[in-house]
Amino acid sequence: MEWSHEHLEIQRTLKRYIDDHINPYVDEWERAGIFPAHQVFKGLGDLGLLGLTKPAEFGGSGLDYSYAVAMAETLHHIPCGGIPMAIGVQTDMCTPALARHGSDELRREFLAPAIAGDMVGCIGVSEPGSGSDVSSVRTFAKKDGDDYVINGEKMWITNSLQADWMCMLANTSEPVNGNMHHNKSLIMVRLRENGKLLPGITANKIEKIGMHSSDTGHLFFDDVRVPQRNLIGQEGKGFIYQMQQFQEERLWAGASNAGGLRKLIDLTIEYAQQRKMFGGYLSDMQWFQFKMGELATEVEALHCMLHRACEQYVAGKDVLELATMVKLKSGRTSRLVADTCLQFWGGMGFTWDNRISRAYRDGRLGSIGGGADEVMLGILAKTMGIARKA
Repeated sequence: MEWSHEHLEIQRTLKRYIDDHINPYVDEWERAGIFPAHQVFKGLGDLGLLGLTKPAEFGGSGLDYSYAVAMAETLHHIPCGGIPMAIGVQTDMCTPALARHGSDELRREFLAPAIAGDMVGCIGVSEPGSGSDVSSVRTFAKKDGDDYVINGEKMWITNSLQADWMCMLANTSEPVNGNMHHNKSLIMVRLRENGKLLPGITANKIEKIGMHSSDTGHLFFDDVRVPQRNLIGQEGKGFIYQMQQFQEERLWAGASNAGGLRKLIDLTIEYAQQRKMFGGYLSDMQWFQFKMGELATEVEALHCMLHRACEQYVAGKDVLELATMVKLKSGRTSRLVADTCLQFWGGMGFTWDNRISRAYRDGRLGSIGGGADEVMLGILAKTMGIARKA
C-alpha cells in the first residue's frame, strides 16, 4: 500500500505538531504520570487530526481507514507509548461505534466535541474480573423511567482521570438461556462537567510499570443515572458493536508499533557503531549484525501484514482473522525488539530514562491490552476452523 500526497501531508502536519507541542514535554509528563489531554487533543482537533475517518457532518474528514493507519504509524515520533495510546483511544477505540451506530443527537453531543478536541473520551469495557473475557462484564444498567441506573465498576481505563465521557459496555438485561452476548449494550456516560466527576462516580489512579504519561483509572458507578437516549444503536447489540470497535483497535495497535519498532532498531545500530569493546565496535560483531537483520525482518513482516489488512478493511472485507494476526504479531514483535535491543545497550539499557528501557516497559502492554495474546490465538483457532466451540 502506497501513501498518497494526502497521506504524507497528514503525517508531516502531525510530526510538526508533535515536535512543537508534545516532544518538548514528554519527559516531564512521564515523570508526572499524566499529560494534559485536553490541551494536546485541542491542538490535534484544530488541525483536523482527531476525526480523519469520522463523518464530515460532525466535524470529521470522512476519509477511509488508511488515513487512520497513516496517522497511527506517525505517532511513533513521540518517544513514549502513553501519549500515542491515549490519542488512539480517542480516535480509534471509544468513538467508532458512536460514529457508526449512534443517533445524530448523540453524535452532536459527544462525537463532534471529541473530534474538535473539546472533549476527551474513554472506552469502558474491562473490569476487575472481566478483561479479555468481555462477555463476563458485570456492570448493570437498569431501566428506571426514562433513565438507565448504572451500578458497577470499570478498570484499566485509559484517559479516565481526565475524560469527559465514557463509551460503556454494560448489561441491560439478564442473559437468556445463559447467552452472555445478547444482553449487553453500549451507552454513552457523561463522567465530568467542568472537570469535576458527576455524582455517583469515583475514580482512582492505577500505577503501572509503563505507559506512565497515560492516565489509567479504576472507576466506580453507584446509582448513576443516564438518559436512555444515550444508548448507542440497538439495546442488546453492545457486544457486537464492541467487537467491531476491537477490529479498528487491533489495526491501530499494529500501526502504532510498526514505525516505532524500526526506530528502536535504528537507535540501537547507531549506539553499537559508537560502542567500543574488545578492540572494535559492537556493530562489527556478526552476532549483532545478524540480530538486527532478524529484528528488521520481523518488523517488516508486521508492517506488510498491517497494510494488507488495512487494504482489505478499506475494501469492505471482513478482516477479523487478519486484524487478530496483526494484534498478536504486534505485541510479540514489540516485546522481542525492545528486549533484544535493551540487551545490546547493556547497562545503559537498564537506566530509567533510556528510550529503549521506556519502550521495554511500555511495549509489554501490547500482549495484554485490547485482548491478550492467548485470546487472539483463541480467535484464530475459531476462524481457522480448529476450535469447534461456538
